[in-house]
Amino acid sequence: MKKIINNLLKEDQNIVPFIDFMKYIGPGILVTVGFIDPGNWATNVSAGSMYGYKLLWVITLSTVMLIILQHNAAHLGIATGYCLSEATSIFINNKLSKIILLSAVVASISTSTAELLGTAIALNMLFKIPIKVGTVISVIVISFVLYSNSYKRLEKIIIGFVSIIGLSFLFELYLVKINWNTAVLSWVNPVIPKDSIVIIMSVLGAVVMPHNLFLHSEIIQSRQWNLKDKSIIKKQLKYEFLDTLFSMVIGWAINSAMILLSAATFFENGIVIDKLEQAGVLLKPIVGSGASVVFAIALLFSGFSSTVTSGMAGGSIFAGIFKEPYNIKDKHTKMGIFITLILATVVIFLLKDPFQGLILSQMILSIQLPITVFTQIYLTSSKKVMNEYANGKFSKAILISLGIIIAALNVKLFIDTIF
Repeated sequence: MKKIINNLLKEDQNIVPFIDFMKYIGPGILVTVGFIDPGNWATNVSAGSMYGYKLLWVITLSTVMLIILQHNAAHLGIATGYCLSEATSIFINNKLSKIILLSAVVASISTSTAELLGTAIALNMLFKIPIKVGTVISVIVISFVLYSNSYKRLEKIIIGFVSIIGLSFLFELYLVKINWNTAVLSWVNPVIPKDSIVIIMSVLGAVVMPHNLFLHSEIIQSRQWNLKDKSIIKKQLKYEFLDTLFSMVIGWAINSAMILLSAATFFENGIVIDKLEQAGVLLKPIVGSGASVVFAIALLFSGFSSTVTSGMAGGSIFAGIFKEPYNIKDKHTKMGIFITLILATVVIFLLKDPFQGLILSQMILSIQLPITVFTQIYLTSSKKVMNEYANGKFSKAILISLGIIIAALNVKLFIDTIF
């Protein structure tokens, strides 16, 4: 791993031009938004309030898995010029590819359900707007943003939102007393408390999200690199890895901050959280009213930005069924966004318990995830698809191992849930 990172950092005079790298940042940040979304908030707050610092290791494990998988997805986009959805339709049997992509559409709808719920909950916390009304308002605003903005404009908006979310949690952590010795140990010490598998799987599904794999490959390939120039492809692969690593570490820090905050405030006071709005209210007497408002503002920006990216993923996946890239002017992309957001809204209107809806949405993602992961591994390991950029034996072994771990955790979740 050290050798790989050192090679990635070498560029002509052994230094990656910092200005060039900063210009490249963007795709990774858009993906990061997907795993600091309201679904993550729900699972992380629950994890912290129920088990204290004990499940911080899940954030570390899932982030390491995410870095590897996201880099691999972006690798596909750069090397082939196809996003994951297009490649699935082009290189996999027609019937099987449709089953894979339709399950991914369901995952995208599930994701958007969580994102919209989080946005609506934040509006309710800040302005007392009813959840269903807040959902409708959110869909209207987000649809306008998606149907009228380009990638570049969206990247700038999202980077701004991620900055606000990060600063909000820094402020929150400043207000509470963290047991850092316990936290540091918990980041690297795998412990599975009794009856915690559902929360663990929810946290995993909330970080390693299938729609984000589709989204990353889409954003990368949309930049239209010169696929005939190997030096350009090589350069972009280097920058992409650094962008992914930088962005995923930010996501790891923010997700960890959610558990730290919940553990230090709720777990230490014997409070189990089963509603996000409950978390905001209970922060007031423990930390102060300012923390509650900041919590709600960060949630609002998180929900808004992550719904934008899940809508984009839905549009990309649906367009890929027709072997087309994401293009907001194309009818299939428009239809994919519409289906994703509208069906997510319908689900919210049918839910009796919004918070449980957030948790269940993350479980659905974790169940679909192995399908997307093994599809991606097959494509990126195929020389027919990737030519000389296909996965080597070591990379393939790592990716297959991750897929098996994810599948095994899902089997355990199924057994524990049913029996």
